[in-house]
Amino acid sequence: MPDLTSKYSEAFVRRDVLRIGGLMGLGLTLPRFLEQRAVASHRSTFGKAKQVIMLFLHGGHPQQETFDPKPDGPEDVRGPFKAISTKVPGTQFCELLPKIAGHAGHLAIVRSMTHGNTNHVQACLPAQTGHKHSPALRSRGDFPPSDTDFPPIGAVLDHLRGSGSSLPSWVRIGPLMRRSNGTTLHGQTPGFLGARHSSFAVDQKLLGEDVQIEALKNPAGLDDIRLTERANLRRQFNSYTKQLQELGETKKLAPYFERAVSLLASNKTKAAFDLSQEKPELREAYGKTEFGQRCLLARRLVEAGVPMVNVSYCHTPSGSWDTHSQNAKKMKESLAPTLDQSVAALLTDLQQRGMLEETLVVINAEFGRTPVINKNLGRDHWPFVYSLALAGAGVQGGAVYGKSDKAAAYPLENPRDPADMAATIYHLLGIPSTTRVYDSAGRPHSLVAGSPIEELLS
Repeated sequence: MPDLTSKYSEAFVRRDVLRIGGLMGLGLTLPRFLEQRAVASHRSTFGKAKQVIMLFLHGGHPQQETFDPKPDGPEDVRGPFKAISTKVPGTQFCELLPKIAGHAGHLAIVRSMTHGNTNHVQACLPAQTGHKHSPALRSRGDFPPSDTDFPPIGAVLDHLRGSGSSLPSWVRIGPLMRRSNGTTLHGQTPGFLGARHSSFAVDQKLLGEDVQIEALKNPAGLDDIRLTERANLRRQFNSYTKQLQELGETKKLAPYFERAVSLLASNKTKAAFDLSQEKPELREAYGKTEFGQRCLLARRLVEAGVPMVNVSYCHTPSGSWDTHSQNAKKMKESLAPTLDQSVAALLTDLQQRGMLEETLVVINAEFGRTPVINKNLGRDHWPFVYSLALAGAGVQGGAVYGKSDKAAAYPLENPRDPADMAATIYHLLGIPSTTRVYDSAGRPHSLVAGSPIEELLS
């Protein structure tokens, strides 16, 4: 089969060279041409993403064994794995990701993400919101999220737009991500936007032929309410007040009663969450892993109209990406194969359904791993340079932005902050950079703290 990606890239380059030559004859310089093309890309990609699937690799994936291999580096840096060519000429991934490498023409890779926080709990806040803690808080180490935290993208979308249907605006698939000491990672709760903008959580095992989503079952004490009788819902709900108070449920449910009932009563909602409607072959393609089935459920949800789905890669049989020991073994035996199969299947599925042009897929994490392998054959926390990947709506497929040094230790070109990645996502979602959100005290906060990475935009 001919390499269509290569031919397309070559044609694009030839076309641009001819165009630049003609424009220079009219007095337009190359820098000016590139500036105008960036402006055009910015305008044309604004709002291209109708929905987002964010895959969060809790613990931080090693850049060397994923999207930024160093085949010519020293062995204690590059590790035991080779680099392989992708469908994009000149771009290599680690050999552990052969299926994702086949989708490189759809992916935009950033190899120069950087910040200075080595703490899992705290670093997850900017990774999912684009905003970091104050210096005073950063000195505290591990501490739980609070209702003063900046809200993540899902909560912001729910606040600004809602879902416009019985479906939730923001769904989290997988367990609430925590450190081994039990501290919840930041950036998963709605922060100062309030509990009414929390995610709809699917925290359960998804393997099996007939998966019943626990979150869609009637809350304790409401089993006898006939949800289809809308006219009597409030009266029936009130009749359960005493019972619910005893269960500690009233305070949690009452403010969101109508929304909860809408979810529980909706056939559309139940159908969107029903994995049994998928063919066994497709479920097999995503992989018989919890992460694979989370990815498949995420595709079902965005297809049904859910704007934001967060998928966590943690607490699965393959563990987390926090590989302080036996990094190569864990990468080869579980972490990389699971990621490779699931992401490749997701991208293929979205493309075949004609959904990739309107669905943004983000492979995100709080940081990367150390350039040097430690005495336990592991890699430790490393926020100073790491790689992230995007695909889909408005993304320039085949792009590689930024460059790390020969040890994958620090940015060599074009360093970018998590705030810039968040700004890119908000741009693709069509949310203006001037948007402000307000906390419970009515104080305004600028939503976007960084700048979109223009080179990633198609």
